[in-house]
Amino acid sequence: MTGRTKATEFLSASGVAFSVHDYEYAPGGGLIGMQAASSIGVDPACVLKTLVVEVDRTTPVCLVVPADHKVNFKKVAALFGGRNARMMSPEKSAGLTGFRSGGTSPFGQATPLPVVLSSTAMAQPRVYINAGDRGLVVCLAPADAQKVVDARVAEISAPAAPVSPA
Repeated sequence: MTGRTKATEFLSASGVAFSVHDYEYAPGGGLIGMQAASSIGVDPACVLKTLVVEVDRTTPVCLVVPADHKVNFKKVAALFGGRNARMMSPEKSAGLTGFRSGGTSPFGQATPLPVVLSSTAMAQPRVYINAGDRGLVVCLAPADAQKVVDARVAEISAPAAPVSPA
């Protein structure tokens, strides 16, 4: 991978400091954010997953939350004056953002969506966020991530229940 994507070009143009890291992307391997954390050797709380949701089936929103967290869709809906929120289909998300599933980034989207950054992420000194391609993340300060996409910071997630071995 070259590390050159719409997301990294956007970050470069924004003038924020970041580094690019690749990891082994395994589409059938389960939780991609957790795979990335394991592959690059960092705490999953520092690796943020990027999700695209719809509030009341009309308002697309980009969520950026720790890989080891679960989204509270009711809280997301309430932030936008809605009643409910749900995941957007991968096809519709790709059409809006310009990124395929597993490579969605809040940076450099074809149609910039409102971004909500989990308040939990703001406590980290550095975070890893998808760089616009599968198997690629950027590392940057969470305040820089928030600033460049004018993200709303809110408590929209909580730690997921640990997965028990089968």
